[in-house]
Amino acid sequence: MAQSSTPRRPQISPWDRLTTFATSETVLYVLKRILQAALTLLLASALSFFVIQLAPGNFLDQYRQSPQFSPETLAQLEAQFGLDQPVWRQYLNWLYQMIFHGNFGLSFAYQRPVVDLLWERVPNTLLLALAAFLVTWLVALPMGIVSAVNQNRPVDKVLRVLSYLGQGMPSIVTGLLLLFFAQSVAPLFPIGGRTSIIHDDLNWFGKIVDVGWHLILPTLALSITSFAGLQRITRGQLLDVLRQNYIQTARAKGLSENRVVYVHALRNAVNPLITLLGFEFAGLLGGAFITETYFNWPGLGKLTLEAVQAQDLYLVMASLIMGAVLLIIGNLLADLALSFVDPRIRLSDIN
Repeated sequence: MAQSSTPRRPQISPWDRLTTFATSETVLYVLKRILQAALTLLLASALSFFVIQLAPGNFLDQYRQSPQFSPETLAQLEAQFGLDQPVWRQYLNWLYQMIFHGNFGLSFAYQRPVVDLLWERVPNTLLLALAAFLVTWLVALPMGIVSAVNQNRPVDKVLRVLSYLGQGMPSIVTGLLLLFFAQSVAPLFPIGGRTSIIHDDLNWFGKIVDVGWHLILPTLALSITSFAGLQRITRGQLLDVLRQNYIQTARAKGLSENRVVYVHALRNAVNPLITLLGFEFAGLLGGAFITETYFNWPGLGKLTLEAVQAQDLYLVMASLIMGAVLLIIGNLLADLALSFVDPRIRLSDIN
């Protein structure tokens, strides 16, 4: 009697696996978005460069009235910084250096490469934005769920009033209110900066606590408006799902209310919220520019504002490009997360 043998699976070579991965929908979608992002950044950089140049004068105007700088010295500085060339040539030179050499130019005010300044400030802005992002979602989602489950009850009315108040106060207002609060309870909360004067003398855990303590007020100022809006959206989405026929069917089958809400309803209500991730991150980065100025947080927003005030051309350009890159990455991650959470959604259908 012949023995039955199980068919052997065909061996897949590493090259075939690499080819399959490279041609997958996710990789193709990411490559498509990268090409779109490159074109967007090119147009945005050109527009920003020429708009900045519309402002009268340049960085050297602050030295023109000083007797220490002769006309010959100023002319030499103009040639050194490239400010004596036409605007279009300045832009092309800057673009060439940025694309082919990764050189964003030299900061006029700091006399340092712009890239070095960005590497010092971008992590601080990301830390603030991510902290505000986590606080926003960790607070808004439970409040929205509680509000929807207790629709038109006292707890729902209270949470709705809080959301209205939060949405009515932008970061510029909440920042001022929190500054007044910090001054009234001083020295309980630090008013400005990222670290205290004894930061270098602390151990690693003390340094983390020190930075976290300085992060509390800027995070609250940045997240109050965001979580108020997200709470209302969560409530509305969950209420819409709870009215669907399949939810009524699940209840009729005798499933517990917690299982109906948290397993069946919430899973479908959260999908539209994921599409807000990119926009939420974009809003947090924009609000961080104001918050960093209020609380003297050494981030990208504060650096950009100082560069604009000083007409530090290449530092302004690099800051704007870096901010745009962060926004594009945030939107891309939101799209990928939406496709991962809901396999029914194809990446090709998002854009």
